[in-house]
Amino acid sequence: MIWNGVFPAVTTKFTADDKLDFEAFDKNIGAQLEAGVKGIIIGGSLGEASVLSEQEKIDLLKHTVKTVDRRAYVVLNIAEQTTRAALQCAENAVKYGADGLMMLPPMRYKADDHETVHYFATVAQNTSLPIMIYNNPYDYKIEVTLDMFEDLAKYENIRAVKESTRDVSNVTRMINRFGDRYKILCGVDTLALESLFMGADGWVAGLVDAFPRETVAIFNLAKQGRHQEALAIYRWFLPVLELDIHPKLVQYIKLAEAQTGLGTETVRAPRLKLKGEERETILGIIQKALDTRPELPAGSWGVEAEVDVTGVS
Repeated sequence: MIWNGVFPAVTTKFTADDKLDFEAFDKNIGAQLEAGVKGIIIGGSLGEASVLSEQEKIDLLKHTVKTVDRRAYVVLNIAEQTTRAALQCAENAVKYGADGLMMLPPMRYKADDHETVHYFATVAQNTSLPIMIYNNPYDYKIEVTLDMFEDLAKYENIRAVKESTRDVSNVTRMINRFGDRYKILCGVDTLALESLFMGADGWVAGLVDAFPRETVAIFNLAKQGRHQEALAIYRWFLPVLELDIHPKLVQYIKLAEAQTGLGTETVRAPRLKLKGEERETILGIIQKALDTRPELPAGSWGVEAEVDVTGVS
């Protein structure tokens, strides 16, 4: 598995009667693949993992593997409260065809450094799948430090990090300490281009769910050395990307998906659809982006776009 490119953290679509909406899901996945993404991440925070049953996660994985049909990697997120549950999730991932795993630290319990390393290591030792560690102390209160990554380096299938510390200089720290031992994927939309300029290998994106072509274009242009073209699109995109760093990112991004025809606003309780002034404010941000949507440069998106990632650390 190659941890380069754009990996959408896709939303989980629901019907009005609170079932998995595979029709809406498939439409979005089709747009992601057509834009040229390299992997699909399911069951993440944006995918409302905390409100999915184990069976729903299995059904979602099986359906995603079938829909993607080897045109991109399928990555299953592990966000569990116990090591036993994490191991079961990893086993299901292998059984039902995932290509890789994204792993959060233990949920709810604030594990110390030793416990966190042991948690990741236990899963790594019991699966053949490559793993991307999700490092997000801002939201989940546990930081995977450089010393902890040093301890984890002995496990060959721990291959990448979703860098969400919100400190862009951490990209440089990781490269200075480990070279290309770990692939680095930016996990914060509002720091994506900065991270790519600093040497990140990929982008685990959120607003890609509504704007797949623009997201892929920014990544490709940055890696093609067409920095000013990438920057122009990024500046247009930033007000929308800021929807990714709000507690209601699920509702905001699903509203954006609905406005671009790539999803619905339906969320699962306790989340509720936006209403009133808040909804109008977010709609205004999205509509302004749609009214000024840029024309994308040739060769910047799509499955045929050429990106040289050789030598990228």
